[in-house]
Amino acid sequence: MRPDWIAVDWGTSRLRAWAMGAEGVLAEAQSAEGMARLDEGGFELALLRLIWPWLDEGQAVPVVICGMAGARQGWHEAPYRMLPCAPVDPQSLVPVAAEDARISVRIVPGLAQSRPADVMRGEETQIAGALAVLGNFDGVICLPGTHSKWVQVSAGEVVSFRSFLTGELFALLSEQSVLRQGMVGEGWDADVFLAAVSDGMSHPQKLGSKLFALRAEGLLQDLPPASARARLSGLLIGLELVGARSYWLGQPVVLVADEGLAERYAAALAAQGVQARLLPARACTLGGLAAAIGQLTTAVSGTGRKA
Repeated sequence: MRPDWIAVDWGTSRLRAWAMGAEGVLAEAQSAEGMARLDEGGFELALLRLIWPWLDEGQAVPVVICGMAGARQGWHEAPYRMLPCAPVDPQSLVPVAAEDARISVRIVPGLAQSRPADVMRGEETQIAGALAVLGNFDGVICLPGTHSKWVQVSAGEVVSFRSFLTGELFALLSEQSVLRQGMVGEGWDADVFLAAVSDGMSHPQKLGSKLFALRAEGLLQDLPPASARARLSGLLIGLELVGARSYWLGQPVVLVADEGLAERYAAALAAQGVQARLLPARACTLGGLAAAIGQLTTAVSGTGRKA
């Protein structure tokens, strides 16, 4: 099985690859060898460990990569493209001189804006994949995650965006702070989550106190871990929605994320009267990588669904 090309999403903690053919995905693989676990010379070997079953001697397979492989600490720096611009541009892909002759590697550059200063890597590819589905879409694309992005798009271009540290704050607080002991367990309380979103939006200045209250309620009132996690998430997402209000208020909104996270954001927005459309992150990544190299793909299908 030899693919026509290989799509790669290289994150900070994960490496994902897909063997692509005319009909879409032929095979996929992933590893924990994200950028954070690799030194300067380890990127090509990490990629080859993942994709070697798809390679043939004497033929170079095109490999197109988005994400942190193009960061300054990555495999090969792909300088940011400045706004306003299309999310991806086949003419702007950065070639990488791989030692293995079986692969021909190019990296998708991230996007940047000067005022306020902000950057993205990887999300630009998902935006391109979303626009392949949405067509002539003028509005906002929200990409929840470790560093959530709210992106204004118009006439096929990214006009502006803002990033929020929401996902990283949730991970740090739930896994490394004094709150961590009250977060251990499974389950989720949707009602507590929505109440916390409202609380976070109504009283953002009280966030520090609200967070410590999670610790106190766990000690004094046996706050269940499912409720504690839901409240922490709701407070942080509520704070994000306050900061991103100018993006979602009165705008059509599309959410690009994995199902669980997308549904949390959709529920939070619905409580504000915003009915967001959901598109799957994986499909948008593949659609954007295909757009970056001018390939047609069935990776993104359907028209999404309402929250």
